[in-house]
Amino acid sequence: MSLFEDLFSLGPEGEEVEFMPIFSVDEGKEEEDPNVTYPEVLPLVALRNTVLFPGIIIPITVSREKSIQAITKAHKSDKLIGVISQTEVDIEDPNPEDLFKVGTIAKIVKLVKMPDGNTTAILQGRTRFKIMEMIKTTPYLEASIESLKDILPETGQEFEAIIASVRDMAKRIIKMSPNLPAEASVVLNNIQNKSFLINFIASHLSLKIPKKQEILEIDDLFNRAEAVLGQMNTEIQMLELRNKIESKVRHDLEKQQRDYFLNQQLKTIQEELGQNTNAQELDLLVERAKDKKWSKAIEAAFQKELKKLRRMNPAVAEYSIQMNYLELMLDLPWGDLTKDNFNLKQAKSVLDKDHCGLEKVKDRILEHLAVLKLKGDMKAPILCLVGPPGVGKTSLGKSIATALKRKYIRMSLGGLHDESEIRGHRKTYIGAMPGRIIQSIKKAGSDNPVFILDEIDKVGKDFRGDPSSALLEVLDPEQNATFHDNYLEHEYDLSKVLFIATANSLSTIQPALLDRMEIIQVHGYSLEEKVEIAQKHLVPDQRKEHGLTAKDISIKPDLIAKVIESYTRESGVRELNRRVAGLMRGVAKRVAMKEKYSSTIKAKQLEDYLGPVRYHNDLYQEQKTPGVTVGLAWTQAGGDILFIESSLSRGKGQLTLTGNLGEVMKESASTALSFLKAHGKGLGIDPDDFDNKNIHIHVPQGAIPKDGPSAGITMLTALASSFTSRAVKPFLAMTGEITLRGKVLPVGGIKEKILAARRAGIKEIILCAKNEKDIKEIKSNYIEGLQFHFVDRMEEVLDIALDF
Repeated sequence: MSLFEDLFSLGPEGEEVEFMPIFSVDEGKEEEDPNVTYPEVLPLVALRNTVLFPGIIIPITVSREKSIQAITKAHKSDKLIGVISQTEVDIEDPNPEDLFKVGTIAKIVKLVKMPDGNTTAILQGRTRFKIMEMIKTTPYLEASIESLKDILPETGQEFEAIIASVRDMAKRIIKMSPNLPAEASVVLNNIQNKSFLINFIASHLSLKIPKKQEILEIDDLFNRAEAVLGQMNTEIQMLELRNKIESKVRHDLEKQQRDYFLNQQLKTIQEELGQNTNAQELDLLVERAKDKKWSKAIEAAFQKELKKLRRMNPAVAEYSIQMNYLELMLDLPWGDLTKDNFNLKQAKSVLDKDHCGLEKVKDRILEHLAVLKLKGDMKAPILCLVGPPGVGKTSLGKSIATALKRKYIRMSLGGLHDESEIRGHRKTYIGAMPGRIIQSIKKAGSDNPVFILDEIDKVGKDFRGDPSSALLEVLDPEQNATFHDNYLEHEYDLSKVLFIATANSLSTIQPALLDRMEIIQVHGYSLEEKVEIAQKHLVPDQRKEHGLTAKDISIKPDLIAKVIESYTRESGVRELNRRVAGLMRGVAKRVAMKEKYSSTIKAKQLEDYLGPVRYHNDLYQEQKTPGVTVGLAWTQAGGDILFIESSLSRGKGQLTLTGNLGEVMKESASTALSFLKAHGKGLGIDPDDFDNKNIHIHVPQGAIPKDGPSAGITMLTALASSFTSRAVKPFLAMTGEITLRGKVLPVGGIKEKILAARRAGIKEIILCAKNEKDIKEIKSNYIEGLQFHFVDRMEEVLDIALDF
């Protein structure tokens, strides 16, 4: 209940208050007589769920024995009793500590014995008091008290103002409460006593007992008025919120009723005029169907579904499902193709402009375009671009679409677990939708878009199905001409779609799916390629993004190279792009703050813009110590050089491997040692050394996991160097797998490894003879100054590597 609603309530509130507070008209007009004295000892009655204020009259029903005796005792004497509130409502027999310390002295106006044994008393509050000491608790509560006087404010003008605010706010609450009669305002006007006005309003506020008690305990009338005003303000906010909610609900209900009524009227009018909106919608579907280039089977299926829709009642839920299904059939392109750009030179120019390098992919696209130009029709290839993150696999798809003048669609498969994402749900299910393949074709509006299947190596598999198995039909050129979607329920031709899948690794792709795709390896960029990409794309784009001009900042190629070497470690250019953005932000701040700076950033200023150098290249340092060899490794961030160290100590021929090596790498070390034991005599190694010396092979940077077979010849060379005490030839690196027979086998990642060796200052590299073809694919200017040794057997490696 809000303020004054309880004033006219007839129902009980709690166990002991039968009716809500009322007041004497005389009490509201006169000030309290300051000469009235009250006894120092009074019997007490405890109230559970209300607080009595001075001047207020309340009727209470007394049912507890202690309260009955206290009321009776007071009624027989001077009719004065102390009324005190309980701290907790649930306590049946309160102790002194369960009572508040401040209460109200009340006069028993009338006492009535009820037929049920209870006693009803009408109490009128007189003045506040404070319990000084509890004298007794049985048979009723009795305490020595001290009456409290209200402190009148010194500045009468401010007090008058706050009393006026209290009165106005009370009238506002009465006006906002629909359940209150207008006569409540008259009640307020009859109250002239300011102290009583405050007590009257505080008594009728819908506050919890502790809050009311807090107001009662305030001695200063000005402060008590401020507290009451604050609570009234809160109550007004609650009333406004309640009225707002009720108004909104009422408005929504009225709108629904109005809309229903108008719709019914409109329906009746349309029927009278011979019009039918549902019929118009169906006629529109028929008109759209006339322009479709679909087969006779699809047309027959559409007409069948349309007849089914005509027989349906528009009010049933199935009507909208059937309507959505037919609209999907009409929205699909069904043989609508965009015209390809057969200008091969222009297509090549677009691809070269957007991406540096990636020659294999570009050539494959141009070959496909050439065949289309000559033959006029050809099944689209299914390409899979495999390479490290950030080398431009996904963005290349968009460039291909631009070069061919085709629509572009990208579908991310990362984390996909549900097979129905590919094939869709049957339309009988609630909320059924077509699969994302059909949805994407519908969005593209043509049957021959460039369709990017991003992160195909990260497709999941769980109880909901295996999406990679569903992709088998999509990515099979022999099957995708008759792709079946569960929602569409008809075959759809995907053979004209140019699917391009992207992946970081082939190891997690299902073999059957891998077999259906044409794999194109996208290698990481060389330093020179990254510098070119930065100059052509990254720097201009970031300069524009940050609102700068060419006059504001100039970045030279040698500075870009320094940023790449010192602040990035990646195959692609994403981190480089972020570093270029960091340079732009630094310049933008200086321009905005009008600071003096050099528009041409120097290498020595990089730390001011990008912070301390993050990476230090493992530049080769000439080693004369036997047992140390330089290997070449492939990482997700590109190539790197790898130092392999071996040492001998007295022991029993035990082999120790450290450096966080994987199983394959450990097997390579064991194979190298076995070969050396079998062929050690030819190298001048005493066979007893293998039994009398412990061997320790360590690969530095132990926190980084390492694995793979490509360190085989490097480990064998390190062991041979230790056992023969011959240092390895300086500025020499190697990579290759070995066998027990001493053959050297080819390995992968040659381009990245060669570029890493060149950056580190290596001059000679030993490779398997079968890796010579990989060297031919690297631009000659990238390997200038390097000498390659192509070998087939380990004896050749040792002849080249060991410094005789």
